[in-house]
Amino acid sequence: MTKILKAEFIASDIKKFEIEAPLIARKQKPGQFVILRVWEKGERIPVTIVNSNLQQGTITLIVQGIGKTTKQMNLLEAGDELHDLVGPLGNPTPIHNYGLTVCVSGGVGTAEALPIARALKAVGNTVVAIIGARTRELVICEAEMRAFCDEVIVATDDGSYGIRGVVTVPLHEILERAVKPNFVLAVGPLPMMKAVAEETRPYGIKTMVSLNSIMIDGTGMCGGCRATVGGETVFVCVDGPEFDAHQVNFDEIAHRQKQFVAYEQESLQIFQKHYHEIAEQCHLNRQIKALEQNRE
Repeated sequence: MTKILKAEFIASDIKKFEIEAPLIARKQKPGQFVILRVWEKGERIPVTIVNSNLQQGTITLIVQGIGKTTKQMNLLEAGDELHDLVGPLGNPTPIHNYGLTVCVSGGVGTAEALPIARALKAVGNTVVAIIGARTRELVICEAEMRAFCDEVIVATDDGSYGIRGVVTVPLHEILERAVKPNFVLAVGPLPMMKAVAEETRPYGIKTMVSLNSIMIDGTGMCGGCRATVGGETVFVCVDGPEFDAHQVNFDEIAHRQKQFVAYEQESLQIFQKHYHEIAEQCHLNRQIKALEQNRE
C-alpha cells in the first residue's frame, strides 16, 4: 500500500497528488511514469511523474478524471492509500542543449511536459511553452511553466483565455519566425500530437511525442502498448514513451485505442450509477481509520 500525503483539485476533474514513494523519487527522471492500482481488483493505469522531492521522499502525480479508474482515484484524499505503485518506468527524456525548443502540451499533457521543459531549461535551452486546453478552467501548470520558461503561450478552444484556437496556431507562428526552433516536444491527446507532427514536418525540425498507449504490465511482456514507429513494432512502455513524431503511425494507434471504448463506457456508467455509494464508502473508511489511530 502506498500512502497519499496531499490531494487537491487544481482544475475541474483534475487532481494533484503528493504520494509517499522514496525509492521512486530517488530514481525518477523527466519523462518517466508509474503504473498504479487504486484497489486490489482495479485496472493498472500509467501516470506520468510530474515531480519528485528527494528530501520528503515523495512524487507528484496529476490525474484527470475521465474514465472509471481515474475518477475513482480522484475520490481519494490525503491519508488514503493506493493499493500498489510501480516505477519509475519508461525511458527518461534525452535532455540536450538544442538552442531554441518548443514544448507543446494539451490538457493534462501540460503536467507531463512540465518536468521535461524544466530539464531542457536547466541545460541552457531557450524554452517556449504552448499550453492548450478546451477552456480557461482546464488550463493547468501555467504558473509553474512561467517560473522558468522564456515564453508561455496559452491557447483555448473557446477563446476564454489566451489565444482562441488549437495549439498548432501559435506553433505555426513560431515556425515562421526568423529564428526557428531546433527541437519540438508534443504531449497530449493523440490528434493534437499528430497535428504538431504534421506542422513541423515541412521544416525538418526534430519533433518528439510522448505516446499514451494502453498499458497493462509496463514491462513489455503483454504487448498491449505496441505501436508502429518507422515501420517497426515498438512497445511504448519499454521503448518509449517518447518517439520521433515524424515516424509514428498515429492512425494505427488511434484505431487500437478505440477497440475498448465500449467496455470503457460501460465501466464508467456502472461507476457513475454507484458513485455516491462509493464516495460514502471512502468517507466511512477514513472515519474508521481515524478512530483506529486515535485508539492507538
